Amino acid sequence: MVQSAAGSTTSLVQSVDWLAIAPPVVVAAVALVVLVADLFVPAARKPLLGYGAVAGLVAALALLIPLHGGDRSTFCLTTGTRACSYTADHFTLVIQALVLGGALLTALLSIGDTRKLPAGEFWFLLLSSAAGAALLPAARDLATLVVALEVASLPAFALVGIKRGDRRSSEAALKFFLSSVVATAVMLLGVSFVYAATGTLHLTEIAARLDDVPGQLSTLAQAGVALTLVGFAFKTAAAPFHFWVPDTYVGAPLPIAAYLSVVGKAVGFSGLILVTVVAFPSYADVWGPALAVLAALTMTVGNVAALRQSATRARSAVRLLAWSSVAQAGYLLVPIAAAAYAGDRQIGSTVAYALMYAVVNLGAFAVAALVARTHPGNRIADYRGLYATRPLAALAMGFFLLCLAGLPPGIIGLFAKVTVFSSAVDAGLGWLAVVMAVNVVIALYYYLQWTATLFRSPAEDGTEQSVTRHRTPAPLTVAIVLTAVAGIALSGAPQTVLRFADINLF
Repeated sequence: MVQSAAGSTTSLVQSVDWLAIAPPVVVAAVALVVLVADLFVPAARKPLLGYGAVAGLVAALALLIPLHGGDRSTFCLTTGTRACSYTADHFTLVIQALVLGGALLTALLSIGDTRKLPAGEFWFLLLSSAAGAALLPAARDLATLVVALEVASLPAFALVGIKRGDRRSSEAALKFFLSSVVATAVMLLGVSFVYAATGTLHLTEIAARLDDVPGQLSTLAQAGVALTLVGFAFKTAAAPFHFWVPDTYVGAPLPIAAYLSVVGKAVGFSGLILVTVVAFPSYADVWGPALAVLAALTMTVGNVAALRQSATRARSAVRLLAWSSVAQAGYLLVPIAAAAYAGDRQIGSTVAYALMYAVVNLGAFAVAALVARTHPGNRIADYRGLYATRPLAALAMGFFLLCLAGLPPGIIGLFAKVTVFSSAVDAGLGWLAVVMAVNVVIALYYYLQWTATLFRSPAEDGTEQSVTRHRTPAPLTVAIVLTAVAGIALSGAPQTVLRFADINLF
């Protein structure tokens, strides 16, 4: 209890909205259950841990349904302002659905592929990372934001290097760890500067106090804003902070590469949106142009590097998807930059594009996991003639690649790109729209080239192709089917996703 000036008392004790925080809490609880159960489950029954993880993620997704109103907050200040540390608004719920759905599909890809991995540790780490990823979009103060970001990131380091004795995996984990640690250090320095200048960690309070920073602290505040944005640029794999991406994706287990490309990216972009739009709107004249330049540089670097991938190089398929994800990060940055000029509603275009990208990119990685079962090298050349041996998988992969390229029948990819393009035009960033258009044309080459490879005759190049059929694990089949059905449904009704571009999510 605290005594007010008038003699009345105000309670510092508040009730917790358990339903609002249920999705990340359930995932974290299941992670602990899986870790303990691993001690008692015999080796022959270790796959049950994977199915338990899947059940936990499904339960967390189901708990989003009663929160669809998007107007719940908890852990709020009880004196003066009503700033809260956890808010389940529409932005939070959409991103939580994305990251939990991405984690669920990653779990489906992983069941059956964890035979040579420590099952208990793998599922515990995956669920722990997913819990942090689900917490981050709800964070409304910098302390919670940083903690959630690290809870999502730290298990991911171990997941990348979990293939014991694999030099490539260890190298990938080390590069990922070092780059992320540098990003975190820079971000924490920026956060400390912002706190010193404003005296608060709550995002809405920071936004109000940055408008009236004392003159002697203005330089400190500017440095804090800049350093915080640089830290998140690492997390989003924006150029020139993208150097860890290709080697990390290639060295990690394939399901974890898929996880990083979607869930890891969603985490970084969610944090970037929160600090720019919610906490630093008064510095829009600084972060707006900076993010516009980063967007142009990122999409160009990613697409040009993807063009240079050789079809016969080992793991070239995963490496191309890695560089493609860098280019896609550039597109995702465009509406955030546009928000500095045209208002918060532009953020909806990033969310709409991220939802499309999550579905089709996870689908592409699912097909890559299928091909890797018979071609461990996972070269683009290994996909030649895939239609002759696995026609449905080839059709699905072709559809996913066309969605990423923005070509019919991948209507959702086309509409999502048009939405992002429109956000740049509406914000007066015509030059950025031109750069994006040029990059979309560049990307057509490698996406269409890979798509054509799927339907070529295996005998055209004079090499023998194995047509031995291997049994596909049911969870992997389910993952491919789910992403294909979702992609087709979204292409048939693109307004389902694109409506996020027309509403205010905060």
